Formats: sequence, C-alpha cells, structure tokens
Amino acid sequence: MKIAIISDIHDNVPNLEKALNWLKQNKIEQLIFCGDLCAPSILAKVLAPNFSGPIHMVFGNVEDRNLLPKMVASFPQVQHYGDQGEIELENKKIAFVHFPKQARRLAESQKYDLVFYGHDHKPWEEKIKQTRLVNPGTLGGLFSLATFAVYDTVSDNLELKILHTLK
Repeated sequence: MKIAIISDIHDNVPNLEKALNWLKQNKIEQLIFCGDLCAPSILAKVLAPNFSGPIHMVFGNVEDRNLLPKMVASFPQVQHYGDQGEIELENKKIAFVHFPKQARRLAESQKYDLVFYGHDHKPWEEKIKQTRLVNPGTLGGLFSLATFAVYDTVSDNLELKILHTLK
C-alpha cells in the first residue's frame, strides 16, 4: 500500500491541487496529514473532494480547532485525531503529529515503526533505533521547496517528492 504524507499546506491551493492530481495518477491509497492546513475550507473545497481514500489528520498550530472538526464530520473518508494520530496499516505502527519535539518523543518510545511530523518545513528522515522519524517538508512551499513524502508499506521504501519536478 502506498501512503502520502503531507504537512504545512498553509492555504497553497495550487500546490495542493498539483499534489492531489499526482497522488491520484500514482494510485496513492491513503493520506496522512501532519497539520497546518490553515483555512478549514481547504478541506471542504480541495482536499476531501479530490482524494477518495482515507485521510488521517492532526492539528497544526494554525487551524481553527472548533470549525475544522465540524467540517471533518461531513466527509466519511476523513478522520481527525486531535493533536496526535496513531494508526496501523499493513502491520506498520504509525504515529503522526505536528511538532518535532513531540514526534521525537514518540520515536524514542519505540512503540512505532514510523513517526511523521511537520511544523519546521524541513524535509528530514532519521532512524531512532527501530523507528523512522520523518518530516515530509512543506507542501505550501514556505521557506523551503514544496515537498511531500510517499511511503510504500510493502517495500518499506520512503521517497521525498519535490513538487515542481512532478508532472
């Protein structure tokens, strides 16, 4: 199964649309979102209508914490986990949050195979014992190139995608 990991959209609709189109063309089955969508309308008008698979979300530091969960309820494929998400996909235990320090603590706990996070807009991967700690970068392209990651649960391969290089 292929999973996309995105973070820090910051209302950049053209970048989100381009990424979603690429996800559809490449048969990405699930999406993990590590926060900073910004305007809740981005979920309703762009993200949910253009990705049919399960979407797993957590809060960043700029979301409307009252309105966003209400909007999520309108989309059966979207699940919001609050500040920290935990899922298991094809025997891979995955946690996802927005903040790097929280992500590091989760990785150090050794309860997960993968921990994803965002916030600092810097693509990053490191291994903490048996746990991969990964930041997919910023899809919004703020302070860094627009990037996201794709993880394949079968091959255990993780790839960083640089948005402007995708067709």
